[in-house]
Amino acid sequence: MKLSIVIPVLNEAPGIGATLAGLALLRERGHEVIVADGGSEDRSREIAAQLADRVLHAPRGRARQMNAGAAVAGGDALLFLHADTRLPANADQFVCRSLQTHSWGRFDVAIEGRSALLPLIAAFMNARSRLTGIATGDQAIFVRRDAFPGFPDIALMEDIAFSKAMKRRSPPACLREQAVTSGRRWEQRGVLRTVLLMWRLRFAYFLGAAPDELARRYAGKG
Repeated sequence: MKLSIVIPVLNEAPGIGATLAGLALLRERGHEVIVADGGSEDRSREIAAQLADRVLHAPRGRARQMNAGAAVAGGDALLFLHADTRLPANADQFVCRSLQTHSWGRFDVAIEGRSALLPLIAAFMNARSRLTGIATGDQAIFVRRDAFPGFPDIALMEDIAFSKAMKRRSPPACLREQAVTSGRRWEQRGVLRTVLLMWRLRFAYFLGAAPDELARRYAGKG
């Protein structure tokens, strides 16, 4: 089974090189890496061009960028990776084995950073995901190509909406191997403040709030 790893990028020059370098072994094994750039104004595209199989320009928005990458992918399975997240060693073996019995899945997540609260947040995220069958983008969602319905074209919560749609088909494979993501957004805003913000946004989404409005709140504009 060939994997297509799709990475949506927007102004990620400081870290995209390290993320892509970490995927070199997977590329050597025949898997492909696709970077979908949403209009970066830094050197993201230039850096990615040296370390990815394909770099494409896509309409800005994580869902749109991931869908654009999936549209040109040649793999039997798709894995969606954030630009600040590292996959575990032998991730391809775990994914391919899981997709023999599941149509989609995700990894557990570990959050890297200075705050002692980050491991607790990650543990809660993993437990909640295992209980609800809902995956977040930080958990490196993967799916069989023939089962991929596309991400809904919404400004925020595309991973939640995708999970709900996929869960109606089958439960996810919840892998205990960890994808390691950066804790920068928690630490920049304040860890507890970010957790409370995300809880409020998820609850508002559950009650029917428009994703565009939630995106404005997330950006601090609402």
